Amino acid sequence: MNYIHNTIAQLKHTSPAQCEFYQAVEEVLESLEPILENVSKYQKNAIIQRLVEPERQIMFRVPWLDDNGNIQVNKGYRIEFNSSLGPYKGGLRFHPSVNASIIKFLGFEQIFKNALTGLPIGGGKGGANFDPKGRSDAEIMRFCQSFMNELYRHIGPTTDVPAGDIGVGAREIGYMFGQYKRLTGRYDGAFTGKSLLWGGSLVRKEATGYGAVYFANYMLQARDGSLQGKRCLVSGAGNVAIYAMEKLYQLGATPITCSDSTGTLYHEAGIDLAHVKQLKEGERASLARYVDKHSDAQYIPAADYPDDGHAVWRFVADAAFPCATQNELTESDAQALINNGCILVSEGANMPSTKAAIDVFLDANIAYGPGKAANAGGVATSQLEMAQNASMQTWTFAEVDTKLQQIMKNIFDTASNTAAEFGEPGNLVLGANIAAFRRVADAMIEQGVV
Repeated sequence: MNYIHNTIAQLKHTSPAQCEFYQAVEEVLESLEPILENVSKYQKNAIIQRLVEPERQIMFRVPWLDDNGNIQVNKGYRIEFNSSLGPYKGGLRFHPSVNASIIKFLGFEQIFKNALTGLPIGGGKGGANFDPKGRSDAEIMRFCQSFMNELYRHIGPTTDVPAGDIGVGAREIGYMFGQYKRLTGRYDGAFTGKSLLWGGSLVRKEATGYGAVYFANYMLQARDGSLQGKRCLVSGAGNVAIYAMEKLYQLGATPITCSDSTGTLYHEAGIDLAHVKQLKEGERASLARYVDKHSDAQYIPAADYPDDGHAVWRFVADAAFPCATQNELTESDAQALINNGCILVSEGANMPSTKAAIDVFLDANIAYGPGKAANAGGVATSQLEMAQNASMQTWTFAEVDTKLQQIMKNIFDTASNTAAEFGEPGNLVLGANIAAFRRVADAMIEQGVV
């Protein structure tokens, strides 16, 4: 379709060398072809040309002193992508791989993810190419304070509400919120993912992992199945992976893998979740140490991964939960999963599967939950934290978890029903993209050319 092709071509011209961003845009726009061909108002109002351009891009330097008194300089970002449905909402990522392309792809995905929740939140994302690994608490505090010295002027509870992402947990959120409060003199809900001591929400830490598992169960229930008794491959060892594994156990499934930047852990008997939590949340140590306690487990160093993919996807299992990072699951990985009997993939990470891998899943007609739908539980619970802050209430774990389950059910139903409406039942990629696009696009049209 020339309209889509021309938009992507223009985007590559105006935003050069941003491959991850192009990948995210192409995946969405290609699946929108059925609606763009048949509903003229979206072309008339230049919706996709406006949608692929952020409303605001903020880039800034972050100078800070390390423990040796040396000046370090990093680059900070906040991409405020689309506010048609509400305040910008999306996490901050601190990782050496962060650049404009990564942040823009994440922000673009966030528009659709947030729209699918049905909640009043727009899409944004941010971060810095700072690596918290190996840094002292004092260094991380100084970096976060310097980062906030610029970001504070762009955020607020009804403007832009950041949260955590890779490299940004409760510690980093605490340091940033403290500096925000110092600079503004306000104690408000400008962040989510806060400590329970000062405005955080129960279930927020668990929400993305729990949500991906709830979504997976809804996919299987639609096919007259469940997660009970299923053996599952999980990648990652951060909050998303850890709490996906926790919920899998609670629903009667068994996670048998997880991974970190150094390698992959395979434990046929089932991952010892308490030990993984101790290593990653308590000691911030490598998963390589897991085998010191569990001699029947296998640890595969990253150097020994297959040339065409990731070791974590090469074991026999019923279901897969990519919960680490973008493009971690290749076409070869996808084919290995299918060949080994995998019937479900539910994405806890953002865009973890390559386009070729997604095509393998769709061709095989397995239950495939794309990240913008399956991992929306985190941002949904962030909005529930915003609601609690605004009303100065605190909800119980059960109350928030019940709301999360219902939101994930609504997302599944919306994506599934939209896919059926457009003649491709079961294609949740198409269903999620079209459903989210319609909500955002119609709001944009009603708000005029802004």
